[in-house]
Amino acid sequence: MLPTTTDVLVVGAGPTGLATALTLARRGVDVTVLDQQAEPPMTSRAAVVHAYTLEVLDLVGAAAPLVAQGVRSPGFTVRDRDRVLLRVPFHDLPSRFPYALLVSQAVTEEVLAGQLADLGVRVRRPCRLTGLTRTGDGVLAQVDGEPLRARYVVGADGLHSTVRQAAGIGFTGPSDLESFALADVRVDSSLPCDEVALFLARSGPLVWAPLPDGVVRLVAAVPTPPTNPDRAYLQALLDERGPARRPDRVTDVVWGSRFRVHHRIADTFRSGPVLLAGDSGHVHSPAGGQGMNLGICDAVAAGTALADVLAGGPETLLDDYSIRHRPMAEDVLSLAAGLTRLATASPVRRPARDVLLRLIGAVPPVRRNVALRLSGLSHRERTPG
Repeated sequence: MLPTTTDVLVVGAGPTGLATALTLARRGVDVTVLDQQAEPPMTSRAAVVHAYTLEVLDLVGAAAPLVAQGVRSPGFTVRDRDRVLLRVPFHDLPSRFPYALLVSQAVTEEVLAGQLADLGVRVRRPCRLTGLTRTGDGVLAQVDGEPLRARYVVGADGLHSTVRQAAGIGFTGPSDLESFALADVRVDSSLPCDEVALFLARSGPLVWAPLPDGVVRLVAAVPTPPTNPDRAYLQALLDERGPARRPDRVTDVVWGSRFRVHHRIADTFRSGPVLLAGDSGHVHSPAGGQGMNLGICDAVAAGTALADVLAGGPETLLDDYSIRHRPMAEDVLSLAAGLTRLATASPVRRPARDVLLRLIGAVPPVRRNVALRLSGLSHRERTPG
């Protein structure tokens, strides 16, 4: 049975919502978490947790159990078939986590939910937010038609966020959609089993990310992806975009799906007692593996600001959250769009693109800046603590 009051209502129990709730629960805040799905999904898009995100998760005690279940990747490569155009090493990152952690989003959610359960907080499922009205001391939420009063609400409910819409926050960006096929597969491959590769092809980018237990996550931008990509379809993608001299061979498809994304950002991440975090505030291409990472960073920052305010801190801390994190989202949108443009460069421009990437790789300070940006550590100075 749902409570009738709570300090903070978190809507959405993906990585962003769970990390928000965990941050609040660690500070002793009364938090209620809702999700409209009856069960957490066992399949997911995100497969990389970057260094800065691990630092942020470490603040709430979730980094160590997650690291224990992932593959530590020492670097990231950008390729054109067999040619390595750019190698970005992570081993010398200025972080306690000098690597990218390759782990399924489903595992990330399991770890966060388990930590939350240890603190006595469980996700309420399936529960749908059907209304949100501001009151003098917070908000009155309607959950499946039942009233629930909260001092604050965090919208972590994704692209079609009910919270964002109820708060009247604009969500702007290009009208065009980008479509992707994704799958977890087993492959015979000569590629390193601990390194993410971004293949640039005229038809679109292909991300090749190894996960634990010999599984490889494939994500490819395609105009009309099938609902359930099969082995033949995925093999054709690899044949077209992946290694040519020693082609990968798909031996099994664990699961496959498709998704479409806009490139959009919320006008603000705060409206009175309502905060936005994760995909409810920003959506973009998965190129660079930044989406879930930025959402988790949003979550811990939002949860920390709310806990401080509830402990007697000034309300301006919530404005500070929006002021800091919206520019971070703009930066990530720019990075994802830039990587997509690199991938889809015309045949005339591809030689110049390839030379540029090789030059970046040959100049240590420039290569380091790329590593800092991919790892999220370039955002560290934006966030205190």
